[in-house]
Amino acid sequence: MKIGNIELKWLGHSGFLIRNSKRIYIDPYNIPENSEKADLILITHSHYDHCSFEDINKIIQEGTRIVMPADCQSKITRFETQIKMEVIEQGQELDLGDLKISAVPAYNIDKQFHPKDDAWLGYLIKMDDVLIYHAGDTDIIPEMQRLTGHRQEGKEFVALLPIGGRFTMSAEEAAEAANIIKPTLAIPMHYGSIIGTEKDAQEFVELCAEKGINAKILEKG
Repeated sequence: MKIGNIELKWLGHSGFLIRNSKRIYIDPYNIPENSEKADLILITHSHYDHCSFEDINKIIQEGTRIVMPADCQSKITRFETQIKMEVIEQGQELDLGDLKISAVPAYNIDKQFHPKDDAWLGYLIKMDDVLIYHAGDTDIIPEMQRLTGHRQEGKEFVALLPIGGRFTMSAEEAAEAANIIKPTLAIPMHYGSIIGTEKDAQEFVELCAEKGINAKILEKG
């Protein structure tokens, strides 16, 4: 889908491709062999369905920059292609000229799958007049309250939220998160392969509509 001058493509599960002047992947997983090469790859955490060596290897080229939390390094250093590795922590921001990337917290409140102490990430990606929030694998967390202020008049604020349940938020919880964050558009993710169904995504969109939040399911591309 087009958002301003940006194209946003859902790759399945938590994977996305953002195109403007660059090709930016987030958590590529189970993507086709002939996928286009990446300028930048953002990894939220080290689990196999987010930091997939096999899938990242399909899209790297010489000079691809990979941004990640520290515990992904053991996988990323195995590539034979000359890439640029960048470890980032919660609260840090990368300024790449027309692109700014902020690392934000992502963790479970009452589950053991994504402990807060592991300091895994979501990302805020700012480009042109568009801000994209990829929540990573998370529950509703207090830090989401800080995101509310990012909705500004005349600017697009897109929230990519996990809805599959068990490891992350359920559809109902994700709709609550959207109501806290108040994006101009909410898009469900983390469903359709390992956990979560199209029905969960539809429930999320319906619950968001009840709260006055614009939400949309993207076709897998």
